[in-house]
Amino acid sequence: MTMKSVRPEGLSGKRSRKFFPALCRFIGTLILIVIIAAFLPLTLPRLAGCEAYEVVSGSMEPELPVGSIIYVKAAQPEEIETGDIIAFQKNGSVITHRVVENRPAEREFITKGDANRTEDMTPTAYGSLIGKEIFHLPFAGVLMTMLSGTTGKIYAVLFAVCGVMLRMLGGILERQGGEGEDGV
Repeated sequence: MTMKSVRPEGLSGKRSRKFFPALCRFIGTLILIVIIAAFLPLTLPRLAGCEAYEVVSGSMEPELPVGSIIYVKAAQPEEIETGDIIAFQKNGSVITHRVVENRPAEREFITKGDANRTEDMTPTAYGSLIGKEIFHLPFAGVLMTMLSGTTGKIYAVLFAVCGVMLRMLGGILERQGGEGEDGV
């Protein structure tokens, strides 16, 4: 017994000729969007005059979980109020703690980590102030650290190149598919 296909001839070929180029362009675009989105938390706040820091200790938990990104904007020491979270330099490190008291006469802050039982042992001089916390993104610091390093930047460039190449491949396949239909 001889069987004949009920599907119109060439339909599956036309679909695959359109599907694969569209898939390549979609994946390429998706890769580029993901890379751009990954770098936005690093670049946009800087345009607003903020610096980004990764939280590496648990002294401010649960408010600032380890691995968070904290965005700090420069502020005048006199503007800092009790309860504000500030970033300051101490022994070559950046510390982020809450202000317990601002002492303008002594030109210093009394600070404390939320998770610490007692206030910091030494007051923080006004000159050590980096700025005041504006906002934070929980657990995004690991991504920030990875992307800001040399290896992360190399991977980002390589993924971006892959995204561009997939988009180009999709365009080439789309044009070739169109030529075949016209008989050219």
